[in-house]
Amino acid sequence: MSRSVTRPVELGTVPTTPLTEAVPLSLCAREPHVPADRLVAEMVPPPRFDSVRFDTYVPDPKQPSQTEAVTVLSSFAAGLGGAHATGSGRRRWFAKKPAAPAAPRGVYLDGGYGVGKTHLLASLWHATPAEPALKAFGTFVELTNLVGALGFQQTVQTLSGHRLLCIDEFELDDPGDTVLVSTLLGKLVDAGVALAATSNTLPGKLGEGRFAAADFLREIQGLSAHFRPLRIDGEDYRHRGLPEAPPPFTDEQVTKAAYATPGASLDDFPQLLEHLARVHPSRYGALTDGLRAVCLTDVRPVPDQSTALRLVVLADRLYDREIPVLAAGLPFDRLFSDEMLKGGYRKKYFRAISRLTALVRDAKGLVDQ
Repeated sequence: MSRSVTRPVELGTVPTTPLTEAVPLSLCAREPHVPADRLVAEMVPPPRFDSVRFDTYVPDPKQPSQTEAVTVLSSFAAGLGGAHATGSGRRRWFAKKPAAPAAPRGVYLDGGYGVGKTHLLASLWHATPAEPALKAFGTFVELTNLVGALGFQQTVQTLSGHRLLCIDEFELDDPGDTVLVSTLLGKLVDAGVALAATSNTLPGKLGEGRFAAADFLREIQGLSAHFRPLRIDGEDYRHRGLPEAPPPFTDEQVTKAAYATPGASLDDFPQLLEHLARVHPSRYGALTDGLRAVCLTDVRPVPDQSTALRLVVLADRLYDREIPVLAAGLPFDRLFSDEMLKGGYRKKYFRAISRLTALVRDAKGLVDQ
């Protein structure tokens, strides 16, 4: 089957083709380098969650835990309105009596994918009465990359003056991250920084099924001690009451739509997966800068777990930035093998399927029917 060839355009270059033909961009042609100051400046809720608030969260009436979460988080935000706490003064945020043992200095939103955890986390960030420069919001991957870019001590110094650190998609995939994050959060709590995180795994079970968590039990328990778990039950709101996602289009339809959509990218899916291995996941957000749509041809099963985990991060960044995805080939709910969907990363994979399916639904209007 013949197919139009993607012509990649490097960032900042000017197409030489006639103005009447929109030349698709290519993710595979991009290898962004993100300076450390941008990493810090971008620690705010992503575009999809820039305008969310507690009063825009719609709890499922069948799930009282969702309403409870709004109440608890609203009170938590209100309690962060005083002067930045240091030393023994920080206990006033969380302890009812000065003599009582220190309570967890954070909240941990646990629940399945699609129950609105990121919405609530971003709402907490917005509701906390502090200047944006005194609040930080980022994914777990972005936080660990900040340490890599700034160094551990500089990261502690940079974040210690904050009132609140929000960590989305909290996961521990290897022992090194366990020790790093445990030590970092301990330093920040000692400096009086409040913590909030989302995950699909209870803090005491982080790392379970992915590495020998028992060997790092002390670090994991230390992480758990920083948080008050807040369970949020419910079904995936992204597909609640909505029609099924459209079936995949043909390569020709996707290619035609890419050329007809200014700011769209066009890539062969297997080639994109290979390219992701050459770009650090912390740069996947920058990889999508300026895109209005992502068009993919020849979508097929993900070959291995390392590739699958990189794809999960890309799916998260596309979803955060509300970039529609138009695809030809295999439906996204068949990307991951049965073995992957039963393994330790299964919740990540189901989240990726949920988010990609929502983005596919958003892209339906790009194809002429």
